[in-house]
Amino acid sequence: MINYENPIPLHIQIKDLIKSEINNGKYKDKIPSERELMERFSVSRSTIRESVNHLVHEGILQKVHGKGTFIATKKPVQEWLNALHSFTETVQNMGMKPGAKLLYMNTIAACEKVKPILKEDSLFTLARLRTANELPIAIERHYYGKKIGMQLQQYDLETSTIYNLIEKELNIVIVEAEQIIKCKKISDEDATYLQLERGTNVLSVERIITGLNDEPIEYYTSIFHPDIYSLRIKTKRERKI
Repeated sequence: MINYENPIPLHIQIKDLIKSEINNGKYKDKIPSERELMERFSVSRSTIRESVNHLVHEGILQKVHGKGTFIATKKPVQEWLNALHSFTETVQNMGMKPGAKLLYMNTIAACEKVKPILKEDSLFTLARLRTANELPIAIERHYYGKKIGMQLQQYDLETSTIYNLIEKELNIVIVEAEQIIKCKKISDEDATYLQLERGTNVLSVERIITGLNDEPIEYYTSIFHPDIYSLRIKTKRERKI
């Protein structure tokens, strides 16, 4: 039980206790309601909400509007870097259900970093929150030249697999991608979308996709939930003869 004399804040004690009970299998699908937890621990609703929100940010719990707070099926998503895969393909290969929510879609002036890559002054851009089994996993931002952007806008970009559209509908051949993977501090807005604490360090990917004759097709950036998404690669040691 919690100790009211302990200098550790009550919401942290409650969070750790609920987490321990989840790991020990006390709860199967969902935890008790806020009112039940308030009565059990004799604390305010705000204290319970703070405890539960910590567990949501850790990916242990998942809130479903109108239904309650459920134990998240925290199956890690792993992307192999031996080939270029879309997020949809990666999640489906893990036996999970991919999802997307369009955050914005507009035309912008090319910044100094992207302008020399796509070689255009005006770019079409869109951002999507990506999910696996309804759990927020990543935020992807795509940038295209005007011609590709005008064609993509004709499709439902919330539910479509963008690379399938590019290859099968726009008949553009994707040849290769160059990626830079690093760690960065998440913005407050993105932290809210991914249900993470502000200032969390996340996995970040920057990618340039090219087609035939090294023609630039897309500039792409993404951030991933650090506890759920990982990138894997298998390499062989080069032997000198």
